[in-house]
Amino acid sequence: MDISTKNAEAPPPLSLPTEAEQQRAARGATRPGDRIFLGLSRGSGIFLLVIMAAIAVFLSYRSVLAISKDETSFLTTFEWNPTAAEPSFGIAVLVYGTVISSIIAMVVAVPIAVGIALFITHYAPRRLGGTIAYVIDLLAAVPSIVYGLWGALVLVPHMSGLYGWLDDYFGWTGILDWQGGAPRSLFTVGILLAIMILPIITNVSREVFRQAPLMHQEAALALGATRWEVIRMSVLPFGRSGVISASMLGLGRALGETMAVATVLSPSFEINASLLDPGGGTFAQNIASKFSEASEMGRDALIASGLVLFVITLLVNGAARLIIARRAEYSGANA
Repeated sequence: MDISTKNAEAPPPLSLPTEAEQQRAARGATRPGDRIFLGLSRGSGIFLLVIMAAIAVFLSYRSVLAISKDETSFLTTFEWNPTAAEPSFGIAVLVYGTVISSIIAMVVAVPIAVGIALFITHYAPRRLGGTIAYVIDLLAAVPSIVYGLWGALVLVPHMSGLYGWLDDYFGWTGILDWQGGAPRSLFTVGILLAIMILPIITNVSREVFRQAPLMHQEAALALGATRWEVIRMSVLPFGRSGVISASMLGLGRALGETMAVATVLSPSFEINASLLDPGGGTFAQNIASKFSEASEMGRDALIASGLVLFVITLLVNGAARLIIARRAEYSGANA
């Protein structure tokens, strides 16, 4: 047999399937359970978007009805009287109270929560750390009204000493000047909100710190780093995005907290220079206290304020996502 005969009898070379053929084969090989799960998950995502859009449309429609009848500026008026012959209501006091109380809560809660999370994961013995984590989990499940009652009956009566100390040493600033009234101010609200959001931030931060690469920590220890240096150079950079996410979860609860704020705060539609003076208000507290006795016009006005809180929450979450996206490449999340 000559060479030409051998070449004629050789099988043709195998041709690789094209990308389109591979995709068709993959779709055909998908199990029915996978297709069902894909449909359910996709439908759930679409359903969530529909709910958010429906909420936004409802709030916007009712808000337009109210704001169109407002005889003053909705953004700058220091008054809430939507049932008057000439309706007059604004959100200036509510924006100030909501933002200030949430900032106070975050300034107090975030450092403490991060410290507790680091203590549980890197310092405490396993049995003690587990006990502390269990207690924190229980605190996260306590209803808001219980925090509110505790704040009114325990926290408020014991804030006078702190108020006096702040007035003695920082009263000259005007921001922490105390005239001796009842400590039912935005500062007390911020402290109570900090206690409420502390378990949320601690739990999420703890789980993030537990995921820090053990190899990085052991390498730092092998190079002679102390435990704090290991945390500063390895654990905290890895968990930065997670801590930001945990803080935003806590901030979301602080912005929308209702019953605890309504129980502790002595509301009034005025903005005081000092954070220790009674008065002020928040969106959620104002809606909860006025909705049951409000007329149709009053309800529309409250819904308009709820739309502003809705927008503020979306902006906060969007800003958090941008921060996390910018810092993700510098954290250890991609390691």
